[in-house]
Amino acid sequence: MRFEEYVKHDATALADCIARGEVRATELVDTALARLSAIDPVLNTVVTRMDDHARQRAAKPAPGAFSGVPFLLKDLFQDYAGVRSTYGCKALRAADFRPERHAEIVARFLATGVNVLGKTNTPELGAKGVTETAANGITRNPWDSTRTPGGSSGGSAAAVAAGVVPMAGANDGGGSIRIPAACCGLFGLKPGRARVPAGPHFTDQAHGIATDHVISRSVRDSAAMLDAVAGYEPGAIAHITPPIRPYRESAEIDPAPMTIGVMAESPLGLPLAPEAHAALEITTKQLTDAGHHVERIAPRIDGRQLTQDFLMTWYVRIAVALDEIRARTHGHWRDFELDTRAMAHVGRAFSATEYAAMHERWRGYRQALADFHTRCDLLLTPTLAGPPCPVGSFDTPAILRALLPVMLRLPTGRALIASGMLDRVAETNLAWVPFTQLANLTGTPAVSVPLYWTPEGLPLGSQFVGPPGGETRLFELAGQLERMAPWFDRRPVVPGVDDIN
Repeated sequence: MRFEEYVKHDATALADCIARGEVRATELVDTALARLSAIDPVLNTVVTRMDDHARQRAAKPAPGAFSGVPFLLKDLFQDYAGVRSTYGCKALRAADFRPERHAEIVARFLATGVNVLGKTNTPELGAKGVTETAANGITRNPWDSTRTPGGSSGGSAAAVAAGVVPMAGANDGGGSIRIPAACCGLFGLKPGRARVPAGPHFTDQAHGIATDHVISRSVRDSAAMLDAVAGYEPGAIAHITPPIRPYRESAEIDPAPMTIGVMAESPLGLPLAPEAHAALEITTKQLTDAGHHVERIAPRIDGRQLTQDFLMTWYVRIAVALDEIRARTHGHWRDFELDTRAMAHVGRAFSATEYAAMHERWRGYRQALADFHTRCDLLLTPTLAGPPCPVGSFDTPAILRALLPVMLRLPTGRALIASGMLDRVAETNLAWVPFTQLANLTGTPAVSVPLYWTPEGLPLGSQFVGPPGGETRLFELAGQLERMAPWFDRRPVVPGVDDIN
């Protein structure tokens, strides 16, 4: 199958072609690997290729809903037995870390029959909303290679948008599925807490704020994959009630009219770019045209406090992760990026009582969102506060790069906390992505739907946040919007590849 034909199909359609004997899995893997070789010198999406493995698997495709369909894993928490995992980190890359067993989510992906071509780029430990790393380089956006594809699943999103695979593994601890989906004109669902397994090593990581799934070009692919991978695993934090019907079926059903509340202001109190307001206006009109009621109403939550609580959780998680990696690799602190070391230094400085008080505040956020959902079926926000940012926009300022090595030599991170420098940098970064962390701390499902492109041709997604167990409601609405305003055939022109006559 030629690339021009391959890229016209989503994963479901490609699996159907294989099942009908119209194309062989070996042809698809050759097409996908050729596309990867063409675009990666420009975009840098994949950090570990598995060409030989993929060709062997294509010769005898495993059964399943996506039998023989090319697929990519994210190089963070999605461990594949015997294949290098770097997590965007020099220490793990230098140690040539190769897990002995599949992560549970990878085992479930494989049970669908997908054919894994490799592992995609991610920032170090997934700690940033852009995919720029010292270990594996910078990943660029196929819509504009001077821009970021977002993060931390930026490699997966860029590869899907560029047509290498129709969907790819991703995970989300603060927006890392929804942010890159929004940057790259794709669909991205973050499932609710405990809906998808994260074991055996990362079950209930950071109290369950992070979850795995995929980034895809179509709603039905995401829905069908969630049908396949969702479900309880031993040791999970909870056993979630399964949906009343398969998610794939829900994605094909127009929902009854909903009441949808709109958060049109940044929870940080900062201005949104005009493009974010335009995305909300377009989305609101589409919702109204579909018969839904839309009103300006948002959960009563202190957005700045929520951001501070998210950052505390994140810093402590990074500190634990660095300690675990150093113990595994016998590495040195210099094997980690300066920003990551600073986050860990701050994370170690919080007391147990401070951390416990922070975690208690999560209950208030859950209650406020639950109260909101008694009045509204879904919450609508822009996924991003503005279009995809230029590469390098969130590099650590020079003055902070000069001061951090000195402050990291202090016994604790209290001085760094007191200075406010790291928090100011973090809030500057989160000013671009202030809407996504709410769903992580509350454990609720959320999606980014590609409904708007800027006048310059850059995507900017719209986010919908559902109640606990609300994946069905989100798939119903997303499927309806996809039928009303199809985006599948909108594809970027990769510079130096697609623009060559």
